[in-house]
Amino acid sequence: MPNIGPVELIVILAIALIVIGPGKLPEVGASLGKSIREFRKAATDVKESATLDVPATAAATAQSAPAPAATPTAATPADVTPVAVAPAAPPAPAETVATTGSESNTDSTAS
Repeated sequence: MPNIGPVELIVILAIALIVIGPGKLPEVGASLGKSIREFRKAATDVKESATLDVPATAAATAQSAPAPAATPTAATPADVTPVAVAPAAPPAPAETVATTGSESNTDSTAS
């Protein structure tokens, strides 16, 4: 890829001056500078967030490692409390409403 030297920059600026005009050239240059600045800022933000996510993920997995399980002990009858379990009730039958054709038409014919 060829490098852009000072002669090429002068040619590009001369063409821009002819095409855009001397009145609008400062405005175009300022907006171009703002655009480049915003692009660089967005690129660095993405890069920083990517570098921050990697160590945070590694630290989170290290912290969430399961602790060694305690040895289970047998429950004695004194430790167990009785719980009353209610029998399951059968589901209630669904109600169906039967409508006749004449009842549904009375509302539409009244208007």
